[in-house]
Amino acid sequence: MRPLSDIVIRPALDTDVDSLLKIYAPYVAASSISFECELPSSEEFLQRIIKYQSRWQWLVAEIEGNIVGYAYGSPHRERSAYQWSADVSVYVSALSHGQGIGKKLYLHLLRDLANKGYRQAFAGIAQPNVKSVALHRSVGFELLGVYKSVGFKHGQWHDVAWYQLPLGVGSDMAPTAIL
Repeated sequence: MRPLSDIVIRPALDTDVDSLLKIYAPYVAASSISFECELPSSEEFLQRIIKYQSRWQWLVAEIEGNIVGYAYGSPHRERSAYQWSADVSVYVSALSHGQGIGKKLYLHLLRDLANKGYRQAFAGIAQPNVKSVALHRSVGFELLGVYKSVGFKHGQWHDVAWYQLPLGVGSDMAPTAIL
């Protein structure tokens, strides 16, 4: 296992799109981890990065100049009362699993979201996914509940377990401003 100090975390750039899609493609094509059934185009993926960086965050992990993972925050729900909550996701290349990359990405992402004023982070994990559950628990997420048979992919129904993590002051005090 490589030292965590070798992993550089930085904001995503538009030039990262192809590398990020290479990481994401196996999750779309060969698993139920992502509920997308077709890989987005480079342009569509770039628009996601731009949108999520504008208000939340999109980070990449690099080792020796090679992108090995990414994590991002996105809207939890569209209605304005949800604006202090964010959904989060992390993806790591198959060759880089088990090196602490996902955890390092998440710790940076969660800190950035808290610094921006977000109060709660939510993660939906398609089941079964023991590694993802372990990652989320390792950074403090707690299970809220399970949406049963909510996604149909690869010829079968899948449950999604939802996890929550308070950020910053969480729900201890009212927000001071609109995000």
